[in-house]
Formats: sequence, structure tokens, C-alpha cells
Amino acid sequence: MVGRDRDEQHAWVLTVRAPDGPGLIASIAAAVAAGGGNIVDMQQHSDPYLAAFGCRVVIDGDLDAELLGQGMGALVDERQVEWQLHDDAAPPKIVICCSSTLHCVSDLLVRVATGDLRCEIAAVISDKMVAADLASRFDVPFVHVPVGEDRSAQETAFSDAVASFAPELVVLARYMRVLPAGAVAPWAGRMINIHHSTLPAFPGANPRRRAHEGGVKIIGATAHYVTEELDEGPIIAQGVVPIGHDTLDVLVQHGEDVERMVLAQAVRLHLEHRVMVFGSRTCVFD
Repeated sequence: MVGRDRDEQHAWVLTVRAPDGPGLIASIAAAVAAGGGNIVDMQQHSDPYLAAFGCRVVIDGDLDAELLGQGMGALVDERQVEWQLHDDAAPPKIVICCSSTLHCVSDLLVRVATGDLRCEIAAVISDKMVAADLASRFDVPFVHVPVGEDRSAQETAFSDAVASFAPELVVLARYMRVLPAGAVAPWAGRMINIHHSTLPAFPGANPRRRAHEGGVKIIGATAHYVTEELDEGPIIAQGVVPIGHDTLDVLVQHGEDVERMVLAQAVRLHLEHRVMVFGSRTCVFD
């Protein structure tokens, strides 16, 4: 997918975090105006648990990023502001990781190919060979990182493979291996996992079977940022469907449909800079 011409007018997204306090919105708006930008949308959130402020600002017009940076730089010193300016002219690069279950990775490949998700898939990385043919159909590089007797060697090879593509986002689309802290740390807030239950219910392995055995009346999926703690990262998106006395196979089929939707939603929200993490929670801007 090719990004738009740099000479075309395009939107910028400014994301800001700071300790909460009066006057922040006015100061941010003044910095945007000083840079020649026009605010076309602003959403903000004040987190009551951390006394923290966050906002997402969409800017168009003839923005001078350097002038904006000067204004925001002053707020760094005055208000302990953390900020990022995102230029939407070029599509971000992502890496998708999977194992032998392919419904999520195939859905993402189709969505990117049809323009539903605006990004570039740099590679599909897997511990299994089964995804190789699928990746080749979409002309996406495939990297096989097999599991051998030395687990740490495989984990290092996986980490090196991901890092070699320098992606802006790593998507674990049913990559069924527990990652060590060293593989997760470089991608804090930039690695999304899809788990096939409505966390915090049924974390870990075989959640669908445990849900079926427990007689639950809804099943679902959870997309969350990956942290060192298994299946405990900040939640981005969830979805559920009602179930009756279906067999386990039917339950799994319904669940996979939800997984596709929830993972695509989470990836889109992240790529559009709509997710902001506050401790163990997220604020998701509409």
C-alpha cells in the first residue's frame, strides 16, 4: 500500500498526556494555533485514579511542525507534558505473528489488502510453517521461527525477527507461545494480543473448553496490550455473543468470528492513535 503524496493536504494527530490540571486544553490549542494548524477534532479524558489528563487532537491546515514543537516543548517544562505528533501521510508498518490457527491473520491480511485497515504488513512471523502459503498469496514476507529443544534460542530468534522489520505495531494473531519479558519490553504499548475469552475470565490456555464446561451463556474475545503478566495487559476492545447448549465445536466457531472483529477493531484504534493507557486501564477515544 502506497501512502499519499506528501504535497497533499493531510491530517495530523497530536496525542498529549500530562498531570491533570486547569488550563491544559487552552495551552495545547494555543500551541497548535502558533504552528498554523486548525483543530478539527479534540477529545480529552481525565483519569480519576491517576489524576492524569490525556487528549487526542486532529489537526489540518498548513501546520508547521517545528513551531508546534516549540509551543509543546514549553509545556514539557511547565506542565510535565508528554506529547507525540503523528503524520498520517504514510501508512504505518506492522508485523503479524501467528501459530497454526489462521482465522485472525487471514482476516487482517484481507482487511489490509482491501484498504479496510490502512497499514503496511511488513511480515508474517510464525513458529509453524502452515501460514507460509497464506502469506505468499498476499505477497507478504514470511519468517519461520521453529520451536526446538532450546526454548530461549527460539525466543531470541523470534525477538530478532520482529525487530528486524522495525514495525510500529506487533500483532499477536493467535501466536500461541508465552513471550518472556525481554521479548515484550521493547514493544510496550505497541504489541497487541487477541485472547479467546472475555478477560479477566478464563485467562491462559483452553479458555473455550473451560467456558463450555462451566456452562457460560456468553463467549467472547479480548484484544489487549501485551505485558510481562500473561493475559493481564490493558484491554483495548472486547466482544461477546450469546450461546445456548451448543457443542464445543459450534462454540469455537462463534468465538472465532468474534476474535476477527475484536482484533481488527483494536488494530484500527491503535493505528488511528485512539488508545491511551492509564496504568492498567485504557481510554479509547471514539
